[in-house]
Amino acid sequence: MTRVEVQLAPGTAPVPPGCTAVVVDVLRASTTLTCALAAGAARVIEAITPEAALAWRARLPDALLGGEREGRRIEGFDLGNSPAEYTESVVRGRTLVFASTNGSIALHHARRAARRVLGSFVNAEATRRHVRGASHVVIVCAGKLGRFALEDAAFAGWLARDLERDGARLEGAAAHLARALAPDDAAGIRAALEGSAHGRVLWGYGGEFRRDVARCAELDTIDRSFEV
Repeated sequence: MTRVEVQLAPGTAPVPPGCTAVVVDVLRASTTLTCALAAGAARVIEAITPEAALAWRARLPDALLGGEREGRRIEGFDLGNSPAEYTESVVRGRTLVFASTNGSIALHHARRAARRVLGSFVNAEATRRHVRGASHVVIVCAGKLGRFALEDAAFAGWLARDLERDGARLEGAAAHLARALAPDDAAGIRAALEGSAHGRVLWGYGGEFRRDVARCAELDTIDRSFEV
């Protein structure tokens, strides 16, 4: 039987070696990286600081640097953290060195897992299929600066609920809380993202950021899942 745990923010507990970790930063890193890999990016290297990303570029001069601070592209980087930027013409065959405020930290936190799978609503069903049958799944929510983020908990709950329907056992209070927060349908997903604290911040920026929130709220538009 599959055991499912949820960490509502990185660092609440170690990620056990040997588990399958699903790393979730719905707004926007895990969605952006899913779109990038679906568009043909070769691989993703997380960097927890901009300085670390620049050090990677010194070793991998053909890599693309992506990421953000306070939602905006980092000076000197090739790309920000918008799914719309990571098109096939830009990323196909390229290594991405990615330094976002929260998502990169969550990926790093899960580095000892046997597998790290990106989780987002745009490929929720593919993610469920990918991890179904694993003996131990830990859903790692990136959160916001080490704190709870509704949009990540909503996805964690969506995935936990679907795995439970497949016969998995939810373990711990965080998994049951996330399960209770799972949206009921696509409209509920949009409401959760638009109503979340970070969603409201991005919405307030206007323009492309509002389009990003809408993109991140789409359900199952990508029928593949990805390990990083």
